[in-house]
Amino acid sequence: MKNLSMNMPPVAGKRSLKSMPALLAGFLVLFGLGLIPCAAQTQMVSAAAPAEKSAASEAPASEESEKPGIMDNSFLIEEAYNQEYGVVQHIQLWTKMWVGNGWAYSFTQEWPVNLAPKNQLSYTLQSLHTAPGSGMGMGDLLLNYRYQALQSKRWAFAPRFSVLAPTGDYRLGRGAGGWGWQAMLPVSWQWHSKLVTHWNLGATHVPHAKDALGNQATAWGYNAGESFIYMPSQRFNVMVETVFNSSESVEGSKMTGRTNSILVSPGVRWAYNLKNGTQIVPGIAVPVGVGPSHGEYGLVVYFSVEHPFAQLKRR
Repeated sequence: MKNLSMNMPPVAGKRSLKSMPALLAGFLVLFGLGLIPCAAQTQMVSAAAPAEKSAASEAPASEESEKPGIMDNSFLIEEAYNQEYGVVQHIQLWTKMWVGNGWAYSFTQEWPVNLAPKNQLSYTLQSLHTAPGSGMGMGDLLLNYRYQALQSKRWAFAPRFSVLAPTGDYRLGRGAGGWGWQAMLPVSWQWHSKLVTHWNLGATHVPHAKDALGNQATAWGYNAGESFIYMPSQRFNVMVETVFNSSESVEGSKMTGRTNSILVSPGVRWAYNLKNGTQIVPGIAVPVGVGPSHGEYGLVVYFSVEHPFAQLKRR
């Protein structure tokens, strides 16, 4: 599940990037946390993943078509595929918009719950740089549940419900200031063996959101988007994502203002498949604002590691 909507960095005043070394250090720490479990699995047979992944990981290097492809996440769009049983995924996403000089970093960890796998639990930690002089700090925490309602050869549907915990400092623009919830309806459709598209529709609600002065109001947000993924090979994807966000912010006691944004983001991602069943997927994209976001542009850096953590019993 990559993307949690409405997590694009807010536009703030210009600021130097003195905090970037600390951010990169944190990125590398979480990078290590993602790879440490992978190293621990080097002796695990590939049967820990589903049968099709096991066979693919043992195929000769020349048999490209038999290697596991990328069924990961788009960067700004959520794809409707739950994790396979026995496989955990660590997702890092860093987004920077040059207008306003804000950025957002998130770390998501996804865990399958049952053998089907119909149920998936995950959490998302965020670090944000928002207003001038505020530095970087922790954003709101998201606790996510997703149900794989449909998965066929061409279609997938996996609705998600999330609880937003107010761990970010609303006085510095890093959080909503109150508990909330988010719902997402992701649909994936494979048009062709080399072309797949993903569609999202979602809403976010914070009943007691706050502004920097502590004023409260009810805030709603809505989002929609799609991504087209072209797969010239199993391990390299070209993608174009389009994301619409409409969010409310508190502007006084029981008063809100609404902001709309539209981003079109071309990018690429590629995969490294290790013999122990681990898959590493880096990616990069360049979002460009259109319509109400005309003149904005940015950079998205994506890094995912998924690896086996449990073995399926042989029958």
